[in-house]
Amino acid sequence: MILYFSATGNTKFIAQELARRLDDEALDLTGRIRAGDHTPIRSQKPFVVCSPVYVCEPPRFLLSFLRETPLLGSRDVYFVFTSGGYSGVSAVLCRRLAQKKGLRYRGSADFKMPRNYLISNAYPPLERAEIEARIRESNRKLPAAAETIQKGERLKSRHIWLWELLVTLPFNPVWVRLRQQTGDFSVTDACISCGKCARGCPLNVIGLKDGKPVWNAPRCAHCMGCIQNCPVGAIEYAQRTRGRERYRFDKYRYALSGDKQKPEA
Repeated sequence: MILYFSATGNTKFIAQELARRLDDEALDLTGRIRAGDHTPIRSQKPFVVCSPVYVCEPPRFLLSFLRETPLLGSRDVYFVFTSGGYSGVSAVLCRRLAQKKGLRYRGSADFKMPRNYLISNAYPPLERAEIEARIRESNRKLPAAAETIQKGERLKSRHIWLWELLVTLPFNPVWVRLRQQTGDFSVTDACISCGKCARGCPLNVIGLKDGKPVWNAPRCAHCMGCIQNCPVGAIEYAQRTRGRERYRFDKYRYALSGDKQKPEA
């Protein structure tokens, strides 16, 4: 079974394509995470966990959910990461998770996808040609990863150096505490009160007041789901997101056919 969380569609695309190629089921974990639903998940085929990478690690809420949720049936688990180009120490953390759950860690694969972290000036939006190129290259790599899993072979994880662990493991919690604030989120008058942002928030941080989103906790995961998926672009983060194009994978799905055309709205 393919288990995944995806905020803006990158990981969903990889997960669903792997499921199609492996003749398996892709299970979106967002609803279960929101509900705190730890009902056991059973699969006779190997588990394949597809995850984005936030600050060099899988989302902490996803790792927490997996720790608390029984995975029954197959004892093999693969991990597949989507990132802007660097998966950090994700493989080490997931190997540890597998070991604690009594699962056989079968390696991991990295897919370099378009960045969605819109709110940092350190990560400027990519040009359309680069977005298209990343999507096409990831699509090209999918058959090999699927074949490896189909054969029951081990995915070859990249080597993680000791210095990466020494830097990332203490850095991540500091970043989460100091930088993943919700106070700078706001909504403009363009909001149509559709509630999509609240329904999609994996941590239930967003509520609705008079039909408009309000952030009810001081911090969140900064998954970018609320900003990027707003159908009218009404959510902003301070001044950093004003005038910046929103990214969703489906806007660029046309790139899979090799076409060069304007992204969908």
